[in-house]
Amino acid sequence: MRRSSWRAAIALAALAFAAAAAASLSHQSRDLDERITSVALNGDVHARVILPASYDDLPHRRFPVIYFLHGLPADASAYRGNTWLANAMANVGPAILVLPQGSRAGDTDPEYLNWGSGRNWENYIARELPSYIDAHFRTIRSRTGRAIVGLSAGGYGATIVGLHHSGTFSVIESWSGYFHPTDPTGTQPLHRGPAANAHNLFSGLKGTSTFFAFYVGRSDSRFLAENEQASRELVAARVPHVFEVYAGAHETALWQAHAVAWLRLALRHLET
Repeated sequence: MRRSSWRAAIALAALAFAAAAAASLSHQSRDLDERITSVALNGDVHARVILPASYDDLPHRRFPVIYFLHGLPADASAYRGNTWLANAMANVGPAILVLPQGSRAGDTDPEYLNWGSGRNWENYIARELPSYIDAHFRTIRSRTGRAIVGLSAGGYGATIVGLHHSGTFSVIESWSGYFHPTDPTGTQPLHRGPAANAHNLFSGLKGTSTFFAFYVGRSDSRFLAENEQASRELVAARVPHVFEVYAGAHETALWQAHAVAWLRLALRHLET
């Protein structure tokens, strides 16, 4: 082969490799860390935003959003955890996953509730966060495009925020959660009034288009009984819902095992 031809072949190969690499990158999800200025929390907080692999390839498409609340008590960086969720989303479908910060130094167990000036976590999650995400990303900007999901204390948070803000979220899921606010051990109730107890609000779901689903591990000694109670209450109120009890305890292994199926379940009930 002549040297000029050899050089041309090398150049073409390099271009082909670069094109392939660019194509590969364009089909990967993007994992972002957004800093959000909150009036409700009187300062800056963060949210992890994972965009689907097709986000950049479909510039005119809007995507549903799954807001996922982490467990408590936790430190300020807990929103960066649960990386297995990002892996699960790759097998779910085209949606944006948002994992907001739900705690900070000196406020490690706010239960996603409003506590007063500078500690109004519910207002942040239900109002400021969706407003920021809608303003900065191509989302379906209505309740039909938003789900709120959480595990453990985040399951309580997702339930209570979703029930209080049915105009914002059309899908609620609780994974190994509970339905009344508790102390950091999960064993003692916090007395925050009737509106903070989801058991008082279940009947309000009757006749609505909100999809409500929850599960718990059979060996979850803290929360199994309350989840079963919640299902009985919903049946008595004739509220359609999905409830499952799986083998396992209050543990990451359980949540990982069912993440893909339950994220798909949420997405099936959203506008896409």
